[in-house]
Amino acid sequence: MRLWTAALIAALGSPAMSGDLAFVTSQNGNALSVVDLADGTILGQADIPDAPAPVAYAPAQRRAYVIAAETGRLHVLDEEARPVTQADLGAGAFGLAVAGDGVVVTDWYGARVTRLDADLQPVWSAETGAAPAGVAVSEDGALVATADRDADAVSIFDAANGTRLHQVATAGAHPFGITFHDGRLFTADVQGDSVSVIDPGTGRLTGSLATGSHPYALAFAAGRGFVTNQYDGTVTVFDATTLAVLDEVTVGDYPEGIAALPDGSGVAVANWDSDTLVVLDATTLQITQTIEMPSGPRAFGSFTGRPVQP
Repeated sequence: MRLWTAALIAALGSPAMSGDLAFVTSQNGNALSVVDLADGTILGQADIPDAPAPVAYAPAQRRAYVIAAETGRLHVLDEEARPVTQADLGAGAFGLAVAGDGVVVTDWYGARVTRLDADLQPVWSAETGAAPAGVAVSEDGALVATADRDADAVSIFDAANGTRLHQVATAGAHPFGITFHDGRLFTADVQGDSVSVIDPGTGRLTGSLATGSHPYALAFAAGRGFVTNQYDGTVTVFDATTLAVLDEVTVGDYPEGIAALPDGSGVAVANWDSDTLVVLDATTLQITQTIEMPSGPRAFGSFTGRPVQP
């Protein structure tokens, strides 16, 4: 199976990748694009068949992980988008996050979350609520949390052994994207037009806020939270401490994936129907870059980072 092209080799033949990067999946275009966030240059594109959508970039591992949504095949690539290995996880594989030297993956159909080691071998597997979508790992690596969409709940697990510590009802229906930030857990409740805020230690819902229509995922930068609103083509901006809504910014058609820039100055947003990746300044709330992408960019996961120099 051809995962990279002659054009990619030519573009990425040099290992000099020192700038901040984004690894953007395009579901309709069956592509993974490597983007230089400094100037918006697409450094190369790898061919990933069968609708790639979830993605996780691990700078410490110098790896990018991508799941093909139609088959559940996990592709592992290096920072130059060259294939390293792959594993067939089953058609329900969807949510994806880096955990230590491996990853955690949700199984949408099987209502499970599995931690894989560096060799993609299972460390543990645990039951979630129905239709787990997004998955996240706490800043200290101690916890794993899943957004159990059809259960209208979040499950929180011990990252070391997979013990489920809490299952917490969200403020809105159908949580999808999920993110840890500053000791709290946030979900984008896609059918509730809301964000839920959870204390992962106590397993209690501690707050919520209203968003635009059909929020999908979240990111944090410069003390602010940013939520993509699919149906409105906007990002809701809120104060990360008080949860006060500050603004709603138009970014493009059907925004989905969102991730913070490594320096914290802004966020990158993938607009599925606009076929663009835009960079939004976290302070001025102005779009500073618009980058054309292959058809249907989704980039569901933590897709930005700063390469670690050897």
